[in-house]
Amino acid sequence: MATNDSFLSGFQVNRSLLAGGAVLTGIGAVLGAAGAVMVCAALATAGRSWVRQLDTPPTAIAQRALRQAKAASTAASTAGWEAWRAEQGSLN
Repeated sequence: MATNDSFLSGFQVNRSLLAGGAVLTGIGAVLGAAGAVMVCAALATAGRSWVRQLDTPPTAIAQRALRQAKAASTAASTAGWEAWRAEQGSLN
């Protein structure tokens, strides 16, 4: 039966090739991160200029939608309450 020592005794790694690969991988990771930062900066700049061009600011649109949702919720709960009361009245 072979042991781990005898099994791995013939496995030898070229250390200079391994070190070179590790260095290139590190450089690639740094360049990839720098590219991602540049892409995010470009998209953020474009988004800010697009928001500035809008006639209505996004905060005003969000506030209007919230008011509409609250009004719809109130109307729905009022309608439900009135339907329940009408049903209760018809049972008596």
